[in-house]
Amino acid sequence: MVQKTVVHLTDDVDGGPAQHTLTFALDGVGYEIDLSEQNAGRFRQSLAPFVRAARRAGTPRRPVPVHVEVDSYDPQAVRAWARSRGIDLPPRGRIPQDVVEQFHAAGN
Repeated sequence: MVQKTVVHLTDDVDGGPAQHTLTFALDGVGYEIDLSEQNAGRFRQSLAPFVRAARRAGTPRRPVPVHVEVDSYDPQAVRAWARSRGIDLPPRGRIPQDVVEQFHAAGN
């Protein structure tokens, strides 16, 4: 099945169609606003004197990605293996790590 998602932006000021999403920050709070070509121009024009007088701030720090090791396994296979060995597991939800370790130790 093919699914197509169409996004129509609406101007946050006048409710008409929007072509631009502008991102800005003021007093340490970030904002986004969807605007038409005309309103985006008005927005930029009204901020122009302040932007000319301002100095650029450093880019905000982004969090350092954390590497997480993911133990990939087939939950159905682990549940079937555990059932065959009399290990009681709920039919849904997270499988305890010790059961996964036993599953791998058994050569799976």
